[in-house]
Amino acid sequence: MRTKLRGITIAILTTIIMFSFQPTVLANDGKQRIFDEAELLTDNEVQQLEQLTYEHSKKHEIDFIIVTTPKAGKDIKKFVQDYYDDNAPGYDKPHGNAVIFAIDMDDAVREFYLAGFYKGKKYIDDTRINHIISKITPYLKDGNYYTAFATLIETGSEYAEYVPGIDPEGFYMQTWFHLLAAIVIAGGIVFFMAYNSGGKVTVNERTYTGDFRVIHRKDRFITKSVTRRRKPKNNSSGGGGGITGGGHSHSGGRGSF
Repeated sequence: MRTKLRGITIAILTTIIMFSFQPTVLANDGKQRIFDEAELLTDNEVQQLEQLTYEHSKKHEIDFIIVTTPKAGKDIKKFVQDYYDDNAPGYDKPHGNAVIFAIDMDDAVREFYLAGFYKGKKYIDDTRINHIISKITPYLKDGNYYTAFATLIETGSEYAEYVPGIDPEGFYMQTWFHLLAAIVIAGGIVFFMAYNSGGKVTVNERTYTGDFRVIHRKDRFITKSVTRRRKPKNNSSGGGGGITGGGHSHSGGRGSF
């Protein structure tokens, strides 16, 4: 009896130990999309971001990829272009639909670049990229990298739901504008109904026939005012998209922190 009990105990302990050392399996397609070479994230944060990128990549058939490096050794835009050429990422095929965010933690630069390729370029264009950059830069400056990356993925996914060419942050997409438009339309309908329900008009074009003429007309030039404004300079350097060495066109935008 004792031998049997001991055997059961050993079996239970063995099972517990096996499951304790078994690596966590993410509910995804097994594809890695978070490459934290600069070690900005905890293991748990990496797993959560892997799951997040999987869900949104599958939703839009665009791979959302994040790459951090302690030292890129080249301009961050060139780094992203070379990364795409050399690693051939893509949801649908090698060198396919992808959105890549790379961050260079070299103290001399501390720059980042966001690019969209193929379907990623179509839905995450330069305008939308600039909006994303505006949202994540404060988090990067605070060293809150997980929130910055999660915001990037979720915002990019949200923008991908809009028709290409539409500015998701434009005033015509805001709730207040929709409310104002509804009020104006409703007011117009009320005015039209009130106007058509009024009394009969008794004056027509024959009422004053022969009795109306222009007595005097004079145009006088008063003054002329010219306002000159200095054209603002474009201080951005290397922003926007481009073409990789391998010939792949992409949207893009950069920033520093």
